[in-house]
Amino acid sequence: MLGDLIYEGKYRITNSRVLNTEETKIEYNFTEEGKFKDIEITLIGTFWTVSVGTDVAYGEGQHIATTKDGRETVTFSGYGIARLKGESKDTSFNGSFFYKTSSNGKLAFLNNMVGIFEAEEDESGNGVVKVWEWK
Repeated sequence: MLGDLIYEGKYRITNSRVLNTEETKIEYNFTEEGKFKDIEITLIGTFWTVSVGTDVAYGEGQHIATTKDGRETVTFSGYGIARLKGESKDTSFNGSFFYKTSSNGKLAFLNNMVGIFEAEEDESGNGVVKVWEWK
């Protein structure tokens, strides 16, 4: 069951590289600013996508989020599907995140949580993401 909204953020793709031309596998790096509930974080991440059809890609990623004071971190893996939106180069993403933290503080609620996300990215690599708890 879909639960409460737990995260909102804005990201920017900072770099990309080709991993495999046979399967059109591309890696992307990004930075992000956002909030887990009311906790401000900065985030860095890497994900890759591989084409699975016309205008559709499967992707996996690894992420590290740190509180603004640098005292707490949460790591998470993500898995999802990307779809190009019409004639534009805008992309929508849907998938899941699996969170892990050893924090006993503000981010402790995320330990072993599963989140369901949706993201929208424009053709210049700027995007927004929202995550809901999966209960």
